[in-house]
Amino acid sequence: MKTYLAIAAGFPSLLVAGVAGINYAVDPFLIHQWESPQVQRLRQPVERLNAWGKTYAIAVYRPDTIYLGNSRTELGLAVPAGGPARVFNAALSGATLGDAIRMLGHARQAAPLRGVIWGLDAPSFTLSQGNSELEPGLLARDEHYLARRALLDLQRAVSMDMTAESLAILRGRAESVCHASLARYGQRDGACMRHRIAGWGGTGAVVGARTREFLRGEGPSDRALPALGDTIRGACGLQWRLYVNPTHAMTIDALYRAGKGARYEAWLEGLAGMGQQLRTAGCDVRIYDFSGFNSVTSEAVPRAGDRSDMRNYWETSHYRESVGDAILARLAGGPAGDDGFGSELLPETISARIAGLRTARAAYVAAQPYEAGEVERIARLHAAGR
Repeated sequence: MKTYLAIAAGFPSLLVAGVAGINYAVDPFLIHQWESPQVQRLRQPVERLNAWGKTYAIAVYRPDTIYLGNSRTELGLAVPAGGPARVFNAALSGATLGDAIRMLGHARQAAPLRGVIWGLDAPSFTLSQGNSELEPGLLARDEHYLARRALLDLQRAVSMDMTAESLAILRGRAESVCHASLARYGQRDGACMRHRIAGWGGTGAVVGARTREFLRGEGPSDRALPALGDTIRGACGLQWRLYVNPTHAMTIDALYRAGKGARYEAWLEGLAGMGQQLRTAGCDVRIYDFSGFNSVTSEAVPRAGDRSDMRNYWETSHYRESVGDAILARLAGGPAGDDGFGSELLPETISARIAGLRTARAAYVAAQPYEAGEVERIARLHAAGR
């Protein structure tokens, strides 16, 4: 009887241990991989537990430069191939400013950082949590991080979702579409985006949804700008290059039509003033604005039912890598565009910058009536709470 009870009691423990061991070894969501064969396999287009994988990779790779921001930076900014710098794209889908600050704290504890490139936009400029996967336990706080992560990863391995995905991989039935972001040093694979957009019916089918999503963001919040300034001041020895994301002109027009234009302009003015204060304090900080209405952002969008691609954008929220390359070139000291694309935000020029923004918006609305009409419709839906 005692033997039977021992077996009965021990079997579930052995089963759980076996499941955890298989999931940990297969690691279907790549929560503890870096430069391993698992990282290179093709996988499903939507990454699960991406924050787990990136926090682990930062601790192992130990980059000296990181990119911060949300999915716009994650998809648009490529990590340079080769060269002496160790660069990692630490941006996270859905991340707010608060999420990026937390990721920065992790990277500073785990890696010998020297520089930060940080993508910003008004709707996500808030301290609330946007990426629900960025759990406190994933963030380094001392030199024992990797030991704690091994235990945390083992605990996460005892889960139904990991077991189902592990079995699909072992049986050869897992979706194989694109590479994980870890295979590209943190940058999301454009093939993943291409597959998803095709499934939604093409770019024209998602322009409205992405513009509405941008408009629903709660930022910029009052406490976010001081928090950003304090964060940079606390690491003044790093090189800081911040930029306002070049979301499509429809998104900025939507802010104005929804009554958020004044907040957007005040935010740009606040960024310019913060940058000047930090430079006066001795910090190496530059802030550039790629948003608004210019030759990049004002590209015509496909109409509903039109499955053709855009040159500069995946849709109105996410820009392509070619635009990201132009951003990186400007941040490295290249010239701004003649139409203001990549202008530095400075207190002495911010009034002219905002005046030019208003003028360019009026010209955009007059020149592109289809886009203007769509934005007007989206703004009405937003006002109605839809």
